[in-house]
Amino acid sequence: MGRLRRSGLLVVAVLVAGMALAALTGCAGPALKSFAGSWGQAVKGQPNLTITDDGSFQGTDGCNRLTGKGSISGDSFDFGPIASTMMACSDIDTWLSQAHTAKVDGTVLVVYGNSGSKIGTLAKQ
Repeated sequence: MGRLRRSGLLVVAVLVAGMALAALTGCAGPALKSFAGSWGQAVKGQPNLTITDDGSFQGTDGCNRLTGKGSISGDSFDFGPIASTMMACSDIDTWLSQAHTAKVDGTVLVVYGNSGSKIGTLAKQ
């Protein structure tokens, strides 16, 4: 009877661990999903960004291609290192290449620079 009881406790422990893991995964998923999607205008010379469910992003600052992988910290998306082409473009504000963090405000992605000040916005496509 002792073996049966220990087996039952092991099953309960495995179930509890599985439920805890599912709860933690469930908490991380929806936050990232709020950032996932396409932002900005898919028009030449305009900034746009696509963020995937795993935090990878790619787009353009209107001139240069941007790519990288970000993460969620509270209600912010942290861009992490941004890889970029280095083309010279006149009359284009390349503010998106300076992105450090972002927050979703309704249907707008508000982008902040290193100093924490707002540098621009991108509407959800």
